[in-house]
Amino acid sequence: MFKVKKLVTGPLQVNTYILGETESKEAMVIDPGGNAGGVIQVLEQQGWTLKLIVLTHGHGDHIGAVAELQNRTGVSMVIHEEDVAMLTDSKRNFTSMMGTGIEITPDGTLEDGDEILLGDQSVLVISTPGHTQGGICLKADNLLFTGDTLFMMSIGRTDLEGGNHRQLIRSIKDRLMVLEDDVVVYPGHGPESTIGEERTKNPYL
Repeated sequence: MFKVKKLVTGPLQVNTYILGETESKEAMVIDPGGNAGGVIQVLEQQGWTLKLIVLTHGHGDHIGAVAELQNRTGVSMVIHEEDVAMLTDSKRNFTSMMGTGIEITPDGTLEDGDEILLGDQSVLVISTPGHTQGGICLKADNLLFTGDTLFMMSIGRTDLEGGNHRQLIRSIKDRLMVLEDDVVVYPGHGPESTIGEERTKNPYL
């Protein structure tokens, strides 16, 4: 069984998620935009052991606490292979403009269909290019972490590095809207939603 804790982090109010598997007490952090101390505190409060840091894409607002978390926990960080070049270049990931100049190298890469294990439960990697070329969503049972692909009644912007509007719409319709209505959407910014709500009410779809 999975349990989710959310922290809103960084100057651009990124939703950082700590996903824990309740039986094994193993956890992963999704998009640590900031507040590494807060993430560590959640892990300690829940009694969870951090196994992995996963990035839904390579934009700078989602990566601010990666280095500190890695320094404090020693865990690996992974991202889709198509966004590796963005992650390692502060101009391409926009942190040079944000004044932080973050350039980090992942410890491994992901591709569509990969499964990340927490205990004996799996988290499925769903490739959803469009916001960036390496954008992914993560599905754990009926929980869907959509990064900046899909928001409540909105979609990710496509005017930044790696963006393609037509591709994003196709990714959402072909990869996400085929899921069950009761799948809970945990986006990279803003409040939660469900696939059913977005399928019927999202004006961009």
